[in-house]
Amino acid sequence: MIRENQSFVTEFILLGFSSDPTVQCLLFLIFLFLYVFTLLGNVTIIFIVTTDSLLQKPMYYFIRNLSFLEICYTSVNVPKMLVNFLVEDKSVSFFACATQMYFFLFLGVAECCLLAVMSYDRYVAICSPLHYSTIMKKKTCAFLVAGSWISGIVSMLVPTVLVFSLPFCGPNRIDHFFCDIPPILKLSCHDTFQIEIAVFINSVILILMPFLFILVSYIRILSTILRIRSAEGRQKAFSTCASHLTSVCLFYGTAMLTYLLPKSSHSPIVDKLFALFYAALIPMLNPLIYSLRNKEVLGVLNKRINRNRNLKSSK
Repeated sequence: MIRENQSFVTEFILLGFSSDPTVQCLLFLIFLFLYVFTLLGNVTIIFIVTTDSLLQKPMYYFIRNLSFLEICYTSVNVPKMLVNFLVEDKSVSFFACATQMYFFLFLGVAECCLLAVMSYDRYVAICSPLHYSTIMKKKTCAFLVAGSWISGIVSMLVPTVLVFSLPFCGPNRIDHFFCDIPPILKLSCHDTFQIEIAVFINSVILILMPFLFILVSYIRILSTILRIRSAEGRQKAFSTCASHLTSVCLFYGTAMLTYLLPKSSHSPIVDKLFALFYAALIPMLNPLIYSLRNKEVLGVLNKRINRNRNLKSSK
């Protein structure tokens, strides 16, 4: 539990990006658009995958769960950030800050695991196509998705408790737009070296291990694709992985730069930019990545759009 007797700080103040009212209004409009677009894009993916019989496949089951996770992920921080653009009181209570950080981190870990699960799905589909339907059953897919969520929920309890068990007896101004580990550690009036080591080890396990699994999967996938004789076959096989590979590069690139670099290399501006990328932009980009680069999803979207047009014209 968070030990209140060690903390003299009862609330934190999120400094955000700027104190200029004009800049804040402009940022509010920009991020409101991004947030609404993110929600609409991911809800559309969930609706299409759930309702269309052509997309009742394991790959799309994982994509649907990724979209739901992205909605949760971006909703942890962005609504609070939008409110802070419009109000003078940018404070967040000690408990609310801990809660926000926990949910953000556990959802991030869940996404790491889910991306690894999706790489396994692509590995089985390309390297063992004859056994795909046998291996990737509905129960197996549900088990893998549940395991991703449970991994995040359980694994981030200890880091959150460790960080918020530190004494905070001085400044309470977080130079960030949400409660994250690096800026919070800077506010503690206690030596944070051991906590940093524990957080770093935890990050290595939870970020690098799934990434290495993805890397090994794609090495095997690439090896299999290169053995395909026809150029058309190689292109078709690789196209099924392109969207997932793009998401992996975007998500893991920023996550590693944020949580695996030493504290001395962190600067507030860079931290905010990286955090903004994986907290707000990637959840918005994923629906575009999985729709614009996927012929089946595009086909379903076009079919529904044309059907709506025909219904309107008939009226």
